Amino acid sequence: MKVTVDEAVPEFPGVRAAACPFDPPPELRELRRHGPLAKVRLWDGSTPWFVTTHAEQKALLGHPQVSADVTRPGYPIHTAGTGGGSLSFILMDDPEHARLRRMVQGAFTVRRVEGMRPAVRRIVDRLIDELLAGPKPVDLVEAFALPVPSLVICELLGVPYADHGFFQDNSKTVIKRSATPEERAVAFGSLFEYLDGLVGKKIEHPADDLLSKVAARVGSGELTRREAAQMGVLLLIAGHETTANMIALGTLALLRHPGQLAVLRESEDPKLVAGAVEELLRYLNITHSGRRRVATADIEIAGQVIRAGEGIIMPNDIANRDPEVFPDPDELDVSRDARRHVAFGFGVHQCLGQPLARLELQVVYGTLYRRIPTLAPAAPIEEIPFKHDGQVYGVYELPVTW
Repeated sequence: MKVTVDEAVPEFPGVRAAACPFDPPPELRELRRHGPLAKVRLWDGSTPWFVTTHAEQKALLGHPQVSADVTRPGYPIHTAGTGGGSLSFILMDDPEHARLRRMVQGAFTVRRVEGMRPAVRRIVDRLIDELLAGPKPVDLVEAFALPVPSLVICELLGVPYADHGFFQDNSKTVIKRSATPEERAVAFGSLFEYLDGLVGKKIEHPADDLLSKVAARVGSGELTRREAAQMGVLLLIAGHETTANMIALGTLALLRHPGQLAVLRESEDPKLVAGAVEELLRYLNITHSGRRRVATADIEIAGQVIRAGEGIIMPNDIANRDPEVFPDPDELDVSRDARRHVAFGFGVHQCLGQPLARLELQVVYGTLYRRIPTLAPAAPIEEIPFKHDGQVYGVYELPVTW
């Protein structure tokens, strides 16, 4: 394992290097041997705490003296140029976090999202029709995995789908680990300007969409226009980038586990499909930079004391492979009860859009393999380009045929 001059503090294992592309890096397992908590060294020389176990991660994610505020001293920044709270309320604490979150959470209730299931089914079926009518092999990312969540979030927000190429390209840069601070700032600025313009249009001509509801908050004085645009950027990026990667990476994982794919494809039980979604969320863990926090007071946990002002990193990919919670954690088992995973986080900052992500994945995983039962990779796994350079893991391309 690569270490710095101080051999006692290993560098944060920020690049996936496992033999299996679906497994956490081996450095994470090595860190777990030191106990639930260990120190790691970041790019800037800081040494935050690294939490390797499921129980301790949940305890800290729900702790009232653990802050998500990226502007606090000691917060473990991902890379140079990623601070500053540019992703709206997810990098804030209550009460401001709760105030802003409440303004949009109504659109993501389980009941409201469930009402979108027929529309999501129509989108998925239409895209599969186009796949079957088109040439093969085809890149599943470009032809299916990206369009599904992009169409859904555009419809929900009221964003023209004709602009999807623009926001997809810029959102990739915003979350790309290897992007320079200047590149990231330009990309975020472009997205902000775009959403700010849309908010302005919604103020003048409201429609039946979420961005119009956000714009109405500007008119009532509850939100500034800048806050509204930042909220729009967050929802747009989060609403398509993570789900698109889960669709493609989940498909590849199932193709690599044909027995599990057969169980999912041959079942007509919606509960099994829903359970398979939870297991794939546990097994794949597409966010690999760890949830990041900073202590606001001394916290005693697992025989250690996290001091006020010390950073905390909690990688869900290692927590979701905790054998104390998930027996045989490195095995993909779509029949497993994986609901205790922390793929969406835990506590007040858990993912706002998780009901929508679950619904989209249930429709995709419950439809694609049944309608194209002979779906198969069109390239060996060694030739598939994985996203080792981003904060969201996945594949850049997935050639498939049938």
